[in-house]
Amino acid sequence: MQSIAQAWLITELTPDPVWLGVVAAAQFTPVLIFGLFGGVLADVLPKRQALIGTQAALMILALLQALLVAFGVMSIPLLIVLAVALGTVNAVDMPIRWSFFSEMVPREEVGRAVAFNSAMFNGARVIGPAIGGVLISVIGVAGCFAVNGASFLATLLALLLMREVELHAAPRGARPRSVQAVKTSLMEGLRYVQRTPIVALCVFVVGVISGVAMNFNVIIPPLSRVVLQIGAAGLGGLMAAVGLGSLLGALTVAALREPRRKLIVIGGALLGVFSVAAGAAAGSGLTVAVPLTGLALFGAGFGAISMAATANASIQTTTPAPLRGRVMSVYTTVFAGSTPIGGLATGAGVSLLGASGALVLAGLLAVLAAGFATLYWRSLLR
Repeated sequence: MQSIAQAWLITELTPDPVWLGVVAAAQFTPVLIFGLFGGVLADVLPKRQALIGTQAALMILALLQALLVAFGVMSIPLLIVLAVALGTVNAVDMPIRWSFFSEMVPREEVGRAVAFNSAMFNGARVIGPAIGGVLISVIGVAGCFAVNGASFLATLLALLLMREVELHAAPRGARPRSVQAVKTSLMEGLRYVQRTPIVALCVFVVGVISGVAMNFNVIIPPLSRVVLQIGAAGLGGLMAAVGLGSLLGALTVAALREPRRKLIVIGGALLGVFSVAAGAAAGSGLTVAVPLTGLALFGAGFGAISMAATANASIQTTTPAPLRGRVMSVYTTVFAGSTPIGGLATGAGVSLLGASGALVLAGLLAVLAAGFATLYWRSLLR
């Protein structure tokens, strides 16, 4: 709901779709810069207490955004500043949160825990945009931001109610107390990624394909407003289609006892193929363009999360516990950090080619990346 409201707010503040990419870049650039350091913190801090702090900070930022919009003082520069602040908190929150899954369940259930988390996350992506599209017209953008801020109370309560004795806490490393110690800790995680083929494959595939083809928040708002002309409720429907496909993809991965690594490249290829289909359907001018676009975006969401959830689970089940935070920080840095480049490129592509043309191009690039990853994996096996 926060994402849909923010994207809609940008289209109200400026007609230029490039700013959707600029704000996305501002939000994820701090992850690119500070994400690896967040991994160092994830391996030395008590994760539950650290998450309480980061979630409280995210709540404050959401409520501040609501107040600025409500009082009519929000602008693109202010939105960029808030996006940078949000990205900075996420740079610490993401590697801690993702590596915390392995402390909540026994090791043999880590893969399914990651997949079920993806299912919950994408369940929210189904419900949130659909509700958000309606609420924008009922209580406005500021109301959506306020509801998002209030929702963090549930997260904080859940963390506070957890019983420490039932967690499978990983041994924490010594806190680095010098620049050299931080550098050594970072390099240890990077070396593990480099010398472990399946982890290197996951990082490459998710980094490249998410950068070129998972910028739905940048490309779907102008697709719905300009190309399909279906308004805020229609925008919510298209985003819900992506989320519903993602939910099905996550549940498919969760149903497997062990991660099926072929799904990493198969999911990336499906994301690309269905993105091409969505762009072609939206630009076709047919009377059934909207349902066809929604159906294709459903397929794109399925492929995207099949790829991402399998990659995430594969990394967490492969990596030793003392290194998990740092290795996950590499994954989150590449996954989220590819968004600044991909978001800017997608925004520019929308300006040059239109939303439907940019979606087709993104899908073609994703298919090429999946093909290259398949050849790379086969060479590693040989």
